[in-house]
Amino acid sequence: MTRVRPAGLPAWIYVPALVGGLFVAVPLLSLILAVDWRHFPDLVTSEASLQALALSMRTAGAATVLCVLLGVPMATVLARSTFRGLPVLRSLVLLPLVLPPVVGGIALLYTFGRRGLLGEYLELLGIRIAFSTTAVVLAQTFVALPFLVISLEGALRTAGTRYEAVAATLGARPTTVFRRVTLPLVLPGLASGTVLAFARALGEFGATLTFAGSLQGVTRTLPLEIYLQRETDADAAVALSLLLVVVALVIVVAARGRRTAGGP
Repeated sequence: MTRVRPAGLPAWIYVPALVGGLFVAVPLLSLILAVDWRHFPDLVTSEASLQALALSMRTAGAATVLCVLLGVPMATVLARSTFRGLPVLRSLVLLPLVLPPVVGGIALLYTFGRRGLLGEYLELLGIRIAFSTTAVVLAQTFVALPFLVISLEGALRTAGTRYEAVAATLGARPTTVFRRVTLPLVLPGLASGTVLAFARALGEFGATLTFAGSLQGVTRTLPLEIYLQRETDADAAVALSLLLVVVALVIVVAARGRRTAGGP
């Protein structure tokens, strides 16, 4: 049996690929070289830095949970439904990807703020969201949700509907098909989307600053702390920036390792 050899890549394609790789790697290398390593432990373990990091991890985790709870049904509807208006719905879901984060923050403020569309009524119930830790979670969810939806919708379309149709033919209820067939098929896509959502939430800045403000211990996440330190202590800003890069890199590599171990 004759084996078909894969077509080789054109030689020229390695040049822009190399340039793209350097475009990502060189700024990270510059950041590493700019770190004051002698004082690095003190810079990243100050009280303000640790508070900001802890708050970022908690809020990004909560935002990721919300992304999963909302994004899985959204992605399933987008991938499996055929009703009119679906392209419009998909465009709305993906809109935060192209909106400037500050615009998202203003939109959230006019929705959940004291005089916002919903915030006015929540205020009557004694519920205040804007400029609180809850506002941080909502801002992070707003910008991170599309990342999970895109990843999971792509996985659902790739998996197809054959196994789901077989399960339905055998008498399984729609909820059972979704739980026992659909979700196991797309777990790698769900894992990738979850990681992307967490990483995006962890690095959120513009919407958080606009909607939640920068109150130490309450809404000042690590990106906001980096921004403030940049104005007063450049060494601390560089050290915290590297810390955020390392945390994000560890999360992505760990998730990639689990996905590889679990199959393609």
